Amino acid sequence: MAHTMVSVATGVLCPVIGKLSTLLQMKYNRLKGVDSEILSLKDELSSMNALLLKLEDIDDLDIQVKEWRDQIRELSYDIEDRIDYFMFQVDGDAHRRESMKGFLQKSIRQLRMLRARDKMADQIIKLKARVDMASERRKRYNFDETLSSSIGVVPIDPRLPALYVEEENLVGIDTPRVELIRFLTEGDDKLLQKLQVVSIVGIGGLGKTTLARQVYGKISGQFDCQAFVSVSQKPDIRKIFKNILINITELDYGAIDAWDEERLINKLREFLNDKRYFVVIDDIWSTTVWTTIRCAFCENYRGSKILCTTRIISVAETCCSADCKNIYEMKPLSDVYAEKLFIKRIFGSEDQCPAYLKDIYIDILRRCGGLPLAIISLASLLATKPRTKEQWGRYRNSVCSATENVPSVSNMQRILSLSYNDLPHYLKTCLLYLSTFPEDVLILRDPLVRRWIAEGFVTAQGEGGRTLEEVGECYFNELINRSMIQPEEIQYDGQAHACRMHDMILDLIISKSVVENFITSFSHNYLLGCQDKVIRRLSLDCRERDAILPATMVLSSARSLVVYGSTEHIPLISAFHVLRTIAIESNDKLKNCYLRDIGRLFQLKCLRLREVGISELPEEIGELQELQTLELQRTRIKELPKSIVRLKNLVFLVADGITLPEGIGNMRALQKLIGVKVDISIPVDCLRELGGLNDLRCLYIIWCVSDAYPDKKTYTDSFVSCIDELCTFKLRYLQLGCDDSSLDFMLDSWSHPPYPLYNFQMITYYCFPIIPEWMATLFNVAFLDINVTSVGKDVLRILGDLPSLLSLSITTKTIVSERLVFGSNGFQCLKEFDFHSWQDVLGPLLFEVGAMPKLEKFRFNVWARTLGSLDSNFYEGLQNMACLKNLVIEVDCREARAEQVEATEVAAKNAIANNHLPDHLNVQMRRTNVDRMIKDTVMGNSVVEQQEETAVKIHYN
Repeated sequence: MAHTMVSVATGVLCPVIGKLSTLLQMKYNRLKGVDSEILSLKDELSSMNALLLKLEDIDDLDIQVKEWRDQIRELSYDIEDRIDYFMFQVDGDAHRRESMKGFLQKSIRQLRMLRARDKMADQIIKLKARVDMASERRKRYNFDETLSSSIGVVPIDPRLPALYVEEENLVGIDTPRVELIRFLTEGDDKLLQKLQVVSIVGIGGLGKTTLARQVYGKISGQFDCQAFVSVSQKPDIRKIFKNILINITELDYGAIDAWDEERLINKLREFLNDKRYFVVIDDIWSTTVWTTIRCAFCENYRGSKILCTTRIISVAETCCSADCKNIYEMKPLSDVYAEKLFIKRIFGSEDQCPAYLKDIYIDILRRCGGLPLAIISLASLLATKPRTKEQWGRYRNSVCSATENVPSVSNMQRILSLSYNDLPHYLKTCLLYLSTFPEDVLILRDPLVRRWIAEGFVTAQGEGGRTLEEVGECYFNELINRSMIQPEEIQYDGQAHACRMHDMILDLIISKSVVENFITSFSHNYLLGCQDKVIRRLSLDCRERDAILPATMVLSSARSLVVYGSTEHIPLISAFHVLRTIAIESNDKLKNCYLRDIGRLFQLKCLRLREVGISELPEEIGELQELQTLELQRTRIKELPKSIVRLKNLVFLVADGITLPEGIGNMRALQKLIGVKVDISIPVDCLRELGGLNDLRCLYIIWCVSDAYPDKKTYTDSFVSCIDELCTFKLRYLQLGCDDSSLDFMLDSWSHPPYPLYNFQMITYYCFPIIPEWMATLFNVAFLDINVTSVGKDVLRILGDLPSLLSLSITTKTIVSERLVFGSNGFQCLKEFDFHSWQDVLGPLLFEVGAMPKLEKFRFNVWARTLGSLDSNFYEGLQNMACLKNLVIEVDCREARAEQVEATEVAAKNAIANNHLPDHLNVQMRRTNVDRMIKDTVMGNSVVEQQEETAVKIHYN
C-alpha cells in the first residue's frame, strides 16, 4: 500500500512518516537544529509502524502490549495534527499571502512564519521525547519476546462443534441438503463421470460446515473412499494432505510425519487413480491454498466429487473454475425456521413458550438476521435466564453482553472474527468505518467511497492509472467478495451500487471500533466508545432522540463528524479543530448558522449535507483548500457562494439543482459534476470554461434555457461545443435533464458524435422524433436511457447493433407496426431491458427464438385504465430468452379505478401464464403512480372523483 494510507492498526503513522520526510525537504530547512531530531523521529516511528502491523495479526495480545500499541496509535494522531497545522501556517494560506503586496505586510508575514517555525521546532523536540519514552517502555517490558510467544499460540478451532452436531437438533437443513445432493448427483451422464467440484459459499455462522457434514453423511457411502478435512486461515498443507491420505486409505503410515508435500501428493494421486472418491475440503481461505490442494486429486473419469466450503466468493469461483454453476450460495434461515430453531433450543417445543415473550424474541431474532450461529448463541444465553419480560428485555438491543461469560456467545464472536482477522489492514479500516452508519440503513457505494477517500483510507496504487474512486470501488467489492457486507442494487454490469450490514457483523465492528478508539457512536440511546479518551471519530444517530454528549468529552481532535437527525444539542462546528469529514443527514431544521466558522477547518476534505434544512453555504467555504467532496442533496440550497470556485482541489460536486457557478473553469480537479443547472442567469463563458475541465468523467446537467429566450442559440452552441470538447478528454458518463422539450438543438443533430461515452441518459420528457444518426456511433456505450416518439424496425436495428450495450431503457409513445418483432440478430450482449410507454395503448411484442440471448432482466409497464390492450398474446415469446431471470411488470395506476388496477393485474398474470415461462423465472408485479389513482368518495348523494397529483421522479447518481 502507498505510504499515505490511514489504518486502524497503525493510526496515521504512515501519513506521519511521509510528512516528516516533507519537513526534511529544502523548503523547511529553516527548522534549524532539529533536522536530526526529525530524522530520528521518522526512523523510530517507521520501526514502530512495522511492529504495529504485526500486532494487528495477533488475536489475543498481552495487556501491556495492547496498552503500548494504543498509546502509539494515539500519539500518531497528535503528531500529524501538529505537522498539519504547521504546514497550513507555512503553505496553506497562499491565496492570502499573494494579496500582501506592501513591504509592511510582507514583513508581518515573514515574522509570523518565523514564529511558526520556532514553535514547530519546539514541538518536534517534545514529540521526539514522547516517542523515546514509548521506545524505552517497549524495551523495558521486552515486547518483542512477548510477540514471538503470542505468534506461537494456536487456539482451539471454534468451528469444531459444527462437525458433530446431531441431525435431530438441526432446523431448516433438509432443503439445502437436498439441493446440494442434487448438485452432486444429478445431470448429464457424461458430465457426471468427470471430477466435479462444488463450492458452498457464505458468511461465517451460516452453517456451511454443518451442511457439508450432513451431505457427507448422506452420500459418502456411494464412493470407494472418502475424506472430510478442515483447512484454516493459516493452514498446514502437509497436515492437510496427511489427514486426507489417512482418511481415504484407512491405513497407518508410520513415517508419514517425515514426508514432504510432493511425496504426499504423489501418494494420494497413486491411490486415487482408479478410485471413485468423495472429499470435503472445509473452510478454504485463499485461492493459493486451493490450487495447492487441488494437485492431489486426479481426473480418472469415475465420477469423483469434491465439496468445498468458503466465506470468499473469489475462492468459490476458483474452486469451480470449470463451471461456476456449481457454486451453492448459503442463505440465512427463513423467519419460520429461525423461530423454530430458537424455540427448540430454549423450550423444546412451541407450546412451552410463554406468549408474553413472543414480541421480545421476535425482535431478538430480527437482529440475528437468520444466522443459525447467532440464534443458537442467543438461545443458549437466554436459556440460563429467568423467563420474565424484564430479564429478556435486557438483551433485546444487544447481541451479546460484555458482562456475560457464555461460551456459545463467545464462540459466535470468535467465528465472525475469523473473517475480520483475515482481511488486509486497509480493508479492516474501511469495514470498521461502516459502524458510523445506523442499523438497517442502505449504504450507498459512491458516497461511502468518497468518505473513505477523505479519511485517508484509500490510496492510489497507480495500476492502470486508476483514480482514488476506482480504487475505493475495488475495496467495496472486496468486502462483498469476502461476505462482510451484503450487496444491494446490483446493476447491469454486475456491480453493487449499495450494501447493507448484517446485524451480527455490525455488532462485531462496533465492538472492535470501541476497543481501537476508532469510532465513538451514540446509537439506540447509548454512547458506545471511550468517553475518557480523545474522540477521533464521532457518529450520532439522533433521529429518534437528541444526543446530549458528556461535558468531559474532548472533541477538538475529532477527525470525523457524522450526524443523523437533530443537531440541537451537538456542539457547533467551532468546537472541532481538525475535522476531515462532516456528514449530516435527515435534519430539516438544520440552520445556516451551524456551519459558521467552517473556514477554520483547514483539513476538511468532505462535506456531505443530505435531507437538511440549510438554505445557503457560508462564503468562507472558499477557504477550505483541502476540500475534495461537496455533496448537497435534498437541501434548500439553490446557489453556491462565489468563493466556491477557489476550491482547486474539489473532485466531486454532487447536488440536485444548483446553478452552475460562474468561474467553474478554475476548478480544474473536478471529476464528477452532478445536478448543476444551466439557465440565462449564468454567462455563456461558464459553458466554455466547463468544456475545459479535462479531468471531468461524469456530468449531469439540467438545461433550463427556454426556447423563448432571444439569445438561446448562443447558449446552445456553447453547450454543444462544451460537450464535444469534454468527450475528447475523459467524459464517459453524461446525463441530460430538461424542464421542457428544448433539448432538440443537440440531441437530434450532434455535430461531433460522442462515441467515447459509456453511459448516456435522458432525464426529460423530450422524445427523439427518429433515432439520430450519431447514436449508431456509440460503440462504447454500455448503458443507454432514451425517449423515442415511436419505435419500429429502424430503432431496433440501430440500437441492436451497438456492440457494448448491456442495459437499455426505452420510453416511447407508440409502436410503428401492429407487432414489434425482436429477432435473433441484434442485442447480443444486452442484460437489462426496460420498455415503457407514455401512452395508454402499446402494441404487443414478439421475441423470436434466439432473441436477446444474454438478457437477464426485462421490465415493462401496462396502463390499468386501458385494460383492453392487454390480451393473452401480449409480449409473446418470453420463453425464448434462455437467460431471462427476472420479469418485472409495472401496472401504471394513473387515472384508473381500483377495480381496473386489479383486473389489469389478473390479465397480466394470465398473459404470463400463456407464455409457459420456466419455473425458475422470478416474476414481480408492481404498482406505480398509486397516488394518482381515481378515488371514489361519497358526498351527500353524489359520487365525486378525486385525483391526486404526484411529482416527477428524477434519479441522480
